[in-house]
Amino acid sequence: MVLSEKEKEFLRAHRSDDVARLSLQAHKYPDLNIRFLIEQIAARQIIEHKLPEWYANEEVFYPSRVSLEQCSSEVTARYKQALISEGDRLCDLTGGLGIDSYYFSKKAGEVIYVETVPAHFEMARQNFAALQCANVRTIHADCRDYLEQTDEQVDVFYIDPSRRNNIKGRVYALSDCEPNLVEMLPRLFERAPKVIAKLSPMLDISHTLQLLPHTTAIHVLSVRNECKELLFEIERDALEEEPKVYCLNFTSNGREMRFAFRLSDERDAATVLAEQPENYLYEPNASILKAGAFKSVARHYGIGKLHPSSHLYTSERLINDFAGRIFKVEEVIPFSSKQTKRLRESIPQANITVRNFPLSAEQLRARLKIKEGGTTYLFATTARDGEKLLIRAAKVEA
Repeated sequence: MVLSEKEKEFLRAHRSDDVARLSLQAHKYPDLNIRFLIEQIAARQIIEHKLPEWYANEEVFYPSRVSLEQCSSEVTARYKQALISEGDRLCDLTGGLGIDSYYFSKKAGEVIYVETVPAHFEMARQNFAALQCANVRTIHADCRDYLEQTDEQVDVFYIDPSRRNNIKGRVYALSDCEPNLVEMLPRLFERAPKVIAKLSPMLDISHTLQLLPHTTAIHVLSVRNECKELLFEIERDALEEEPKVYCLNFTSNGREMRFAFRLSDERDAATVLAEQPENYLYEPNASILKAGAFKSVARHYGIGKLHPSSHLYTSERLINDFAGRIFKVEEVIPFSSKQTKRLRESIPQANITVRNFPLSAEQLRARLKIKEGGTTYLFATTARDGEKLLIRAAKVEA
């Protein structure tokens, strides 16, 4: 598919428009494939920050907005390059839009892209050409048929099972995803020594580890503090060692927050509790919270936990390299009717977070009658002795 200069100009002129409103004006452009162009505008609005390199290329196209929901972001796709060796032969069994295949190709010797959905396959093939990606071989097939019909060996299989089921809709259980990775794994190990699986961040890590016993490493990836992916590195000849869990958060300013631990260390660690909130308050990033490194993070940084179930931490001195948000404590307020009345007058606006507290953030905001936003942060939580507290704080910028 090649766009005319007039079509490209339309995309440029309307790239920030409201697509619903633009659809109502479709009759004004009888000489353009307006439906397709509006779909591209909507898709490009989604990927502007998610895939900036692709967004900058006018020759790259997208089959639908829905297909962009599960696709990797540029920052997570680049991260995966570190999981393969220079010159590896990699087969992407669930190629989709080709984003992971493209970024793997920058390090791999050859990438075999396999995709069953015709629209995805055709656009990916065109996009590889537009991006001048010469070392990707494309195969239009269901990955299970591909594995039955060929015996070619590769160094790495990459698989991203679909989280949409024709009967159940959106699914999260590994057994409900297509294709079924657990069932396929023995066949994959006949052709490659290593499998990298991109899985839903909704999965329970410990339970998934039981289903994938050859796992050598787990990567929990968050972008701007929103957990996006679980990556399982699975190796045919894995030693009987417990895998390490790597928790990554990629911030909006390009910073990479990293924390690593083992699940057994977390189980065996003692809970270090603080007597009371001290000068600084810490909230771990989403990847750490997803991985459940609640005691490990306290031990690693030498900080105290407010309560076994609160997942907020504190220290007397500032820990600059903490993998999460850091706040300077300004006031610790017992949660009572008298104090909440005072807060309405002294804090007209605040960002509210609740951790181990009987009210939701929305319920607390309604009760306090405090507007959302501003530079003040209000944490509602439970202390070591069970007392309900409100902690007023200011964010410490990294």
